[in-house]
Amino acid sequence: MADNHRRTTADRVAILIGTGLGLGLMPVAPGTFGSLLGPPLAWAIQQADQGGFLYWVLSLVVVLAGIPVATRLEDVFGKKDSGSVVIDEIAAFPVVFAAVPVSSLTTALAGFLWFRLFDIAKPWPIRRLEQLPSGLGVMADDVAAGAYAAVALWLTVRFTPI
Repeated sequence: MADNHRRTTADRVAILIGTGLGLGLMPVAPGTFGSLLGPPLAWAIQQADQGGFLYWVLSLVVVLAGIPVATRLEDVFGKKDSGSVVIDEIAAFPVVFAAVPVSSLTTALAGFLWFRLFDIAKPWPIRRLEQLPSGLGVMADDVAAGAYAAVALWLTVRFTPI
C-alpha cells in the first residue's frame, strides 16, 4: 500500500494477526521469532481436543483464516510473502504437532527446530507451493513444511529418548 494511503482498521487487524502480534516485525529472523507463537497455539488446540475431530477443525480454521490475512498484507506491505508476515509459520504448528503432543518443553523445542529446518530448506515440493496465488501460496508452503516436520518429530520421539 502506498505511503499516502491511510491504513484501515482491517489493515491494522491484519497487521496485528499476520505479524504474530508484531513478532514478524523483528529486524532479524522474523520467521523464527514469529514461530515462537506456534507451539503454544498447537498446545492450546490440543487442550481443546486431544487429536480428535475438533483438533483438525480448529487447525484448518487457523490455516484458512491466514489466507485472507496474508493476501491483504501483500497489498499493505506491497510485497508477496513479506518476511514480516508470520501467520503462515504460526498456523503450521498444529500440523507439526498432529501426531506428537506438545507434552514437554523438549518436545516443543524439537518440533520447533524441525519446522524451522524444513521451512528454511524448503525441500521438494515446498518451494513450488510458494508459487500458488496470493495468501494461498504464503500459507501452503508452511503447512507442507509442517507436515515434513511432523514426520521428523514423530520419528525423533519414536527412536530417541526425548
